[in-house]
Amino acid sequence: MITSMGVTTDSFPFSKQPKTAYEFLGFCHSLGAGGAESAFGSTDPDYIRKVRKRVEELGIYYEAWATLPGTDTAAFERTVVAAKEAGATYLRAFCLGGRRYEVFQSLEDWRRFVVESRLRIERALPIIEKHRMTMGLENHKDWTLEEMLPLLRAYSSEYLGVCLDTGNNISLLDDTRELVEALVPYTTNTHLKDMAVAEYEEGFLLVEVPFGEGMLDLKWIVERISKARPKTRFTLEMMTRSPLKIPCLTSKYWTSFPERNGRFLARTIASVKANPPVRPLPNLETLRPEERLQLEVDNVKRCLVYARDHLGLRA
Repeated sequence: MITSMGVTTDSFPFSKQPKTAYEFLGFCHSLGAGGAESAFGSTDPDYIRKVRKRVEELGIYYEAWATLPGTDTAAFERTVVAAKEAGATYLRAFCLGGRRYEVFQSLEDWRRFVVESRLRIERALPIIEKHRMTMGLENHKDWTLEEMLPLLRAYSSEYLGVCLDTGNNISLLDDTRELVEALVPYTTNTHLKDMAVAEYEEGFLLVEVPFGEGMLDLKWIVERISKARPKTRFTLEMMTRSPLKIPCLTSKYWTSFPERNGRFLARTIASVKANPPVRPLPNLETLRPEERLQLEVDNVKRCLVYARDHLGLRA
């Protein structure tokens, strides 16, 4: 094993590595990772026992995905029970599948989403509390820091925490150091990533890059979280892809941000200017399929080695 850091299936958006728990656990172990995060795959009792045996045999951790419940909570509860019986340490969930500045066409649309998200969290809470299974809610390009803190405080459950993603909120004009400082008391699990940025005419480009090639102080992040939350695992999300466009200089971008102002924009643009990429940002469309497949695996392996050698995440 290379490192105690695990890997999420989102690190393989192109190659579509095995997405279900049993297969992905084995794949992560073969890479030298210390854990895996994925969808569960099945709630069949025999499969649950199979996954638990796999976790124990490999000696790595497992964190399970969960979809927040709608009006019917049965599927969510089955996932919670299956994850607990399979030996998962935490659940990971999120409220919004897309990117806020792309999804919502009006402020009213955003406000409806806020109401529905709160209802979904409220339906989930009694279930995770009943089964004593902690769920980390990811900052998933939906909530700004100023919105997520009141959300967490409103429920104040020992079984509701944060899956702290170190890159997502840059797209919402949040500062990563401020984000970590504010959310670390709630952090239960993580998506650890390094990010590179560059200017473009409507805002800035944002993309995950191998550890050490981006703008984030990963060593400080790991040390800060480890000190405050010693039981928190670090899970790699190295998405090998072309840069995302963050059109923060357009009026449409601001449609669902009633509380944001020029301070956030000025700070972010200044940070983009101060942190030019150390190498040209990736353009995956220029690669042949087999080259992209290999690059995904190579980037993950580079991050695993960096985590061991530079971040103290030794096996």
